[in-house]
Amino acid sequence: MKYKSIFRSLIVLILFYSINIYANAQNNPLPFLSVEGNRFVDEDGNTVILRGVSFPDPDRLAEATQWNKRYFRTAKDWNCNVVRIPVHPQRWRERGEENYLKLLDKGIKWAGELGMYVIIDWHTIGNPITEVFFRELYNTSRAETFQFWRTIAERYAGNPVVAFYELFNEPTDYNGRLGRMSWDQYKEFIEEIIHIIYSHDDKVIPLVAGFDWAYELRHIKDNPIDIPGVAYVAHPYPQKREPPWEEKWEEDFGFAADMYPVFATEFGFMGEDELGAHIPVIGDETYGEAIIDYFNKKGISWTVWVFDPLWSPQLIRDWYFTPSRQGRFFKHKLMELN
Repeated sequence: MKYKSIFRSLIVLILFYSINIYANAQNNPLPFLSVEGNRFVDEDGNTVILRGVSFPDPDRLAEATQWNKRYFRTAKDWNCNVVRIPVHPQRWRERGEENYLKLLDKGIKWAGELGMYVIIDWHTIGNPITEVFFRELYNTSRAETFQFWRTIAERYAGNPVVAFYELFNEPTDYNGRLGRMSWDQYKEFIEEIIHIIYSHDDKVIPLVAGFDWAYELRHIKDNPIDIPGVAYVAHPYPQKREPPWEEKWEEDFGFAADMYPVFATEFGFMGEDELGAHIPVIGDETYGEAIIDYFNKKGISWTVWVFDPLWSPQLIRDWYFTPSRQGRFFKHKLMELN
């Protein structure tokens, strides 16, 4: 009996310290991240690689009654250290600024409590110069875009959890169907956004997408964004180029990772017979292995698209969070690499 009593006491003591260690970890804020050369670094100068998932729009998740801590906790259970939160301009307007910010406040709080960084993404697709966009969901204006980032930067300045602002999801002229757009015009637009953001929040890292639906970054070889502290974005879906991919990825966006941090904020694959299959996302594990190997080689951070059972390519099959085919693959990679 004496030994059983001692054993029980030891178990209680171990549990007590384990709970306190966990609680302290949750209460300690994440360190600020910054750009140093071609790396993301923490406050001690240690290299940080971010790997996680992209969510659908919080407005959609709220309508599905899934914008809650359980949802965020599942992303953490997949071993994410970052989540991407896309905000569609139409949803921003329809829900209203005040109500939408309440959603973001909750999500950022949950992410911080679970030790995950956040990317806020202005999720529009189209030509910001002509203000012609791919679908109604993405319709915005330069003025609305500037005001959105002013609002976001004012609200989340000084919050290390909100480490990244993805300024414009996928710029494209859609082969001229959305009007003309030169890199110089786009660069001027992006630099104006960054100036607005930095006047309120100079600790955040702006993420700048390239052309061709945020796939390629060739213009920055000779004409990069003329403001410090930025990183660049690529969306290298499988059908953007024919395999073998690596040399093409290097030429199109990977070269940039030798000079600047690069973040692949969207990519993923699905079978052609799966729900919502479309160009350019049709692929398989061959692509998955190739793209993750390439990211590892180049030190590229990533968030795979999309942690939702409806939007495609899906990472989950249902709200029990049953992984899809690509979900099983990328969950394994997150568990292995983070």
